[in-house]
Amino acid sequence: MLPIWPRCLCILLCFGPFAHSLRIQEYLYFQVLSPGDIRYIFTATPAKDFGGVFNTRYQQIYLVPADPPEACGALNNGVFIEGQIALVERGGCSFLSKTRIVQELGGRAVIIADNAYDNDSSYVEMIQDSTRRTADIPALFLLGRDGYMIRRSLEQHGLPWAVISIPVNVTSISTYELMQPPWTFW
Repeated sequence: MLPIWPRCLCILLCFGPFAHSLRIQEYLYFQVLSPGDIRYIFTATPAKDFGGVFNTRYQQIYLVPADPPEACGALNNGVFIEGQIALVERGGCSFLSKTRIVQELGGRAVIIADNAYDNDSSYVEMIQDSTRRTADIPALFLLGRDGYMIRRSLEQHGLPWAVISIPVNVTSISTYELMQPPWTFW
């Protein structure tokens, strides 16, 4: 079954010892609808070799920051993740372990933000760990600055989650209408 979300591909030329290779990078976009001060379209990258794909477009779904943020064990707010999307932080355990924890709580997807809060341009390739486990829900990687800004806004407003739309088809949006985070280079 083919996913219904559009995949945006970027072909990157590699230099140095890999000068003859090409790498295709996929991006998936989501928009924060609330809180309004971060009402931007964010870019994320899907896990390379584990997790599912978005077969449904969610017009409004909660993005729930995990507590604790690394989501490597039991979550204090796990009940709020059921049927929603979890925002977790990189570190402490494998990307797959985080994805499985969110999946076991009934989450529809996981967005893993880099733990380097100043990272506003380098995407990490999320790969399978050596356990041979699997995950069925989509897993996305988000730049650290983006994850930090989302969490900071929620804390400032005293909100337990953001409302997002995912995935967003940016090919149908005029360039001047793209609501890009001002701190991110596009």
